[in-house]
Amino acid sequence: MQDYLDPRNAEGMPNLADSTFAMDFLLSIKNGIRNYGFAITETASPELRRVLTKQLEAAIDLHGEISELMIKNKWLHPHDFNEQYKVDMLGAETAVQIGQMELFPLDTDRGGMFATPNQ
Repeated sequence: MQDYLDPRNAEGMPNLADSTFAMDFLLSIKNGIRNYGFAITETASPELRRVLTKQLEAAIDLHGEISELMIKNKWLHPHDFNEQYKVDMLGAETAVQIGQMELFPLDTDRGGMFATPNQ
């Protein structure tokens, strides 16, 4: 049984976590853009419409920045379905593997791995 608390077993996780956080952020921004669009069409106040339009434009700019970051880091392939499919499948397989891990084993003895005071 692997000790998943051992840092040796976390190889590749920082990059995987970064790509996951970036994708979640990108999806949140997309949701915000959609919500701004709805809000703009629902308000009767010209002043509020101007404020919402500025926020919409800022959200669109942020979406572009995050997309560029993800493309540069090869976390997003908007123009290459086959490459994006590979990235998405890797993420799905990793999620399944994490779900199958025994993250909280019955035996939690760290076997002297951490310094503890003598008692």
